[in-house]
Amino acid sequence: MSRFVLDASVTLAWFFEDEASAYASAALESLRHHAACVPLLWTLEIANVLRVAERRGLCNEARSHRFLALLAALPIQPLPQPADSAPGELLALSRQYELSAYDASTLALALHEGLPLATQDAALRRAAEASGVGVWAGAAP
Repeated sequence: MSRFVLDASVTLAWFFEDEASAYASAALESLRHHAACVPLLWTLEIANVLRVAERRGLCNEARSHRFLALLAALPIQPLPQPADSAPGELLALSRQYELSAYDASTLALALHEGLPLATQDAALRRAAEASGVGVWAGAAP
């Protein structure tokens, strides 16, 4: 299976050098040949982290815009939350796997789509394994 659900932790590792990893680089490289999907919330997460980084002087607007242009050029498809991911279901997932509701929404999308989850977040990795969707391990072109 080539498609995967992409978490913000992997995406932001492409922006912040101190978060960079071989895993995140492999996910970026995979997007040359395969598509990823993200929950709509991902767009808010990315924008918020970039804005906070700008406010803290970690980057400037130009760098944020270049990064957003890179993301727009990649085959990353934001998808709406599945119909079965009402707030109560997300709360239940977050309780079951000890996740934030935001991370639970990413897990819910992976469950709904039946796709592995690309994440650098330890708790979300454990939840992906425990829920049966699994963690994205890379893909050959």
